[in-house]
Amino acid sequence: MSLLNISLRDLEYLLALHQHGHFGRAAEACHVSQPTLSGQLAKLEEQLGLLLVDRSRRQIRFTAAGEALIGRAHKIVRDVQELVDEARRWQDPLAGELRLGIIPTVAPYLLPLLLAGQERDLPQLTLILREAQTDALVAALEAGELDALVVAELPRLAPYAKAPLYDEPMLLATAPSHPLAGDDALDQQALEGRQLLMLEDGHCLRDQALGYCAGGGGAEDTSFRATSLETLRQLVASGRGITLLPALAAKAEGGGAVCYRRFTLPQPARRIVLLWRRGAGLDRTCRPLAAMISDVVKPQLAGYSSTTVDSEPVV
Repeated sequence: MSLLNISLRDLEYLLALHQHGHFGRAAEACHVSQPTLSGQLAKLEEQLGLLLVDRSRRQIRFTAAGEALIGRAHKIVRDVQELVDEARRWQDPLAGELRLGIIPTVAPYLLPLLLAGQERDLPQLTLILREAQTDALVAALEAGELDALVVAELPRLAPYAKAPLYDEPMLLATAPSHPLAGDDALDQQALEGRQLLMLEDGHCLRDQALGYCAGGGGAEDTSFRATSLETLRQLVASGRGITLLPALAAKAEGGGAVCYRRFTLPQPARRIVLLWRRGAGLDRTCRPLAAMISDVVKPQLAGYSSTTVDSEPVV
């Protein structure tokens, strides 16, 4: 058996069929006819000497051998793509496409700043953007579907290469008529006995806010869990409760419907980082991108922090 007859395109057909579970949809995704895709997969099976797909049923099912080889096929396709991408970046590390994932509690507030800075400082770099929660983004990074992520720093992300972007304080958000509304900084113990509205499970900001809230003697308001920070903001504005919001979200509101108060030490905050896979050849692209993001965000956060610039975030 000669492996030289197996093409990268054959593996892409195999992965598309595994993803879509249907020959027609897989062929459409690969921009070929269904007979072409089906014929190439049959040739692949012949070359490997294995049945990869069980065609005897109405629904497509992969054989045990097919399932076992899918992971290896993913790695081969990803490695070849990374080889091509790295070759391009050696020509110009700040040109071409970069597939960037961003968590939902950052994306709406960072993207206008990021895109303006990219157009001004990195005009040859094209950002392909995706918004999702941290776990989904990390899975896409591992699968080679994304090149880099903008996420909150978490201990479990330590194996990845990273560059710090900014430390973002969290502020107490209340309606202007609430007893805790005001201008002075609050002590953490001001949360004692209070219930705070929170995001739903899956958002890392939820865990960070809950930890700080519990440290001050507060608890979650379990009557509602939001899917977005904007939903939380609207509930607060209507007097339905209080919550913690990151400073960039507070900066974006600016309409006076919500009162924001910062905290004295220990101040709740999160560190936002740019993350990428070690060994992916992205250092010369990601580090200038991270520096640009830091530069455009820094003026937006001026005046919100009770800590020094070099202090560790409290979560």
